[in-house]
Amino acid sequence: MTMRATVLGRPLRGVAFDVAVSGLVALLALASTAGSDAGWPGTMIGLGMAVALLWRRVRPVGVTVVVAVLAYVQVALDWAPLPYDVAVLIALYSMVKYADRLRDGVLAGVVAALGVVFAAARTPSQVAWAFTAVFYGLVVGAVWLAALNVRTRRLYVLSLEERAATLEREREAQSRAAVAEERTRIARELHDVVAHGMAVMIVQADGARYVIDKDPQAAREAVRIVADTGRQALADMRRLVGVLREPSPPEPTAGPDPAPEPAEPTHRRPSVAELPALLDRFRAAGLHVRHTVTGDSGALPPALELTVYRLVQEALTNTLKHAGVGATAEVSLEHRADAVVLEVLDDGRGRVPSTPAPPGGHGLVGMRERVSVYDGSLTAGPRPGGGWLLRARLPLPSSPGTEVVTA
Repeated sequence: MTMRATVLGRPLRGVAFDVAVSGLVALLALASTAGSDAGWPGTMIGLGMAVALLWRRVRPVGVTVVVAVLAYVQVALDWAPLPYDVAVLIALYSMVKYADRLRDGVLAGVVAALGVVFAAARTPSQVAWAFTAVFYGLVVGAVWLAALNVRTRRLYVLSLEERAATLEREREAQSRAAVAEERTRIARELHDVVAHGMAVMIVQADGARYVIDKDPQAAREAVRIVADTGRQALADMRRLVGVLREPSPPEPTAGPDPAPEPAEPTHRRPSVAELPALLDRFRAAGLHVRHTVTGDSGALPPALELTVYRLVQEALTNTLKHAGVGATAEVSLEHRADAVVLEVLDDGRGRVPSTPAPPGGHGLVGMRERVSVYDGSLTAGPRPGGGWLLRARLPLPSSPGTEVVTA
């Protein structure tokens, strides 16, 4: 943020410029009245105009009234126009440019026009009167039009700045709302996973109680399942509590815009095994999708499988929305000993789809929230050769996590 020096709440640069303008008018007042009929009263009028111009930006109406009154006093005393009368033009310019209402500037222009008529009336002949009136009128009109042009540009710039600030506030509000909605959805899905784990524990515990005397081996196996399921449910419960905590303000993100996604029934819990069916949906929508799986998949926790499924769904939705129909996407799922690594990339060479893309979540905001639940890392950005790349690393529950990083 740029820091600007101020004096009494006004920018130092503007204050210095106003002091210089006022000083110039004061010097003209001191120099121009020395050899004229005005004498020291004229000097005092010129100095009064110079002092009034110090507030021309913050009090344009008051400054214009003071300068106009002093100018009409000069006319009433039958003095010829003096060099310090340039203060009248400066006040007129300031009135049109800085006044809150344009009609105040119009009124100032009318007053200045009357002043032109009074000043021209002092000329001895009609030809001189007409020439003086036309000359002063052109000068006043040029100053008024220049001020109006500057005022219009100034208000336009201010409107653009206000619009940009409003859009920024709306974007932040939408981002916060997207995070809150995505966290609510994640919490609902984790709740289903935890509830399923608790049901499994109850069934296994009841079974162990019934067969503990008849089949100790089966009872021990049931107790082991209860312990394993309980540990997983406890880990999911901790993640659920973390999701429900007050979210921190999200950072601005670049990339695909979020797309709304309708809520799914709570009993439906997608898994990695359903990825082929999901990819077929996107192929039917017009994407060329290739899918590879490496490593020993083993048995992933249900909540982690759900996260992988949602990441693939959101990434391909963004591909179809932004890369278009006909683009090629590659989905790579690598099972490591300590983590699951997902990569989704596209070539960006498609056309605008004729049918709506399959529903998605909240773009990178939603994907970041899902990955952060597992203390994983998310990297997303354009590829050097064109297209888009998304890479997510999700540590397994038994392995240490890493911080979330977004490119």
